[in-house]
Amino acid sequence: MDAPGKAGGFFISFEGPEGGGKSTQIHRLAAALAEEGHVVWTTREPGGTRVGEMIRPLLLGAQQSRLSPWTEALLFTAARAELVADVIRPRLQRGEVVLCDRFSDSTLAYQGYGRGLNLETLRRLQAEATSSLAPDLTLLLNLPVEAGLARIPRSAQDRLDRETVAFHQRVHAGYEQMAAEDPRRWREVDATADPDEVARRVLEQASEALRQAGVHPAQRRSA
Repeated sequence: MDAPGKAGGFFISFEGPEGGGKSTQIHRLAAALAEEGHVVWTTREPGGTRVGEMIRPLLLGAQQSRLSPWTEALLFTAARAELVADVIRPRLQRGEVVLCDRFSDSTLAYQGYGRGLNLETLRRLQAEATSSLAPDLTLLLNLPVEAGLARIPRSAQDRLDRETVAFHQRVHAGYEQMAAEDPRRWREVDATADPDEVARRVLEQASEALRQAGVHPAQRRSA
């Protein structure tokens, strides 16, 4: 999905309900692709920049007071705009493979489907904030809500982890609907499987998408 300033690189986002192992699988995929010769950069939302890391505790701090849905949406989007401008777009322009732990779909899932904000308004906001940048591939690490939440110790839960099961069910349903509506970009991976099997399936999906896009390791491009 090309956007202004995106040339040569490949952008993969990881999405899904809580407890799906996104952070672990991103780092495993990054290591596997780097071993093949790709230049890989990993990042996360909210975060990945000085501004984003300042915003992160406001959104996710377990002791943070309740925020309005629009405050959440705007803070997440502000962090995303900075991440795209400072990190993602420049690295894509250099031909790198960028792996991101959540992207715009998270705002649609959590603040749209979860909080009930208007989805079209949120989509327009994301398009403006990112200059319409979208991932080339989105990996949905999917598992039942209760199973995912049970994986997170109470002491490690952030503000959103501690939302109601009903909220997380709406988020989960939103992810499944978005994946169904755009099967060209989304690939679902069963996150209930053993982590090694999840990693194998993630690498399989990413490698196939890179192959189809004609993106080859740097060492092969220079040969």
